[in-house]
Amino acid sequence: MVFANPSTEEIAQLLRSAHTIAVIGLSPDRTRPSHCVARALQRFGYRIIPVTPAAEVVMGEHAVPDLDHLPEVLGAGERVDIVDVFRQPQYVAGIVDDCSRLRLPALWLQEGVVDEAAAERARRAGIFTVMDRCLFRDRSSLKG
Repeated sequence: MVFANPSTEEIAQLLRSAHTIAVIGLSPDRTRPSHCVARALQRFGYRIIPVTPAAEVVMGEHAVPDLDHLPEVLGAGERVDIVDVFRQPQYVAGIVDDCSRLRLPALWLQEGVVDEAAAERARRAGIFTVMDRCLFRDRSSLKG
């Protein structure tokens, strides 16, 4: 079976309802694509949680080394709505395992991050999954 992304309407609904995005592989280097995308997402009003062992604070937010540490930075009643992935494809299967175990609702694999088997496994586990698309580009195309 070949993985298929959700419809444009379903993606738009996710992006309109989301508030908090955990960005795996968010670089503190302002010239890196992960930093540029996350900064733009902040301007759209999303709270960004950096998931990287490479820094303690990125873009004014406390970073966590992995998804297991998210509770350390989430406020009472706050949850992660989307896990946005800027890692090489060989890491996606493990990220899917973490998202499934932690019951995170949505997984977004940025352009070039392709693992069809892992993405399909995430979808079957009930995780809203988007693969090989730019979250910023999709959010920018929405009206409002």
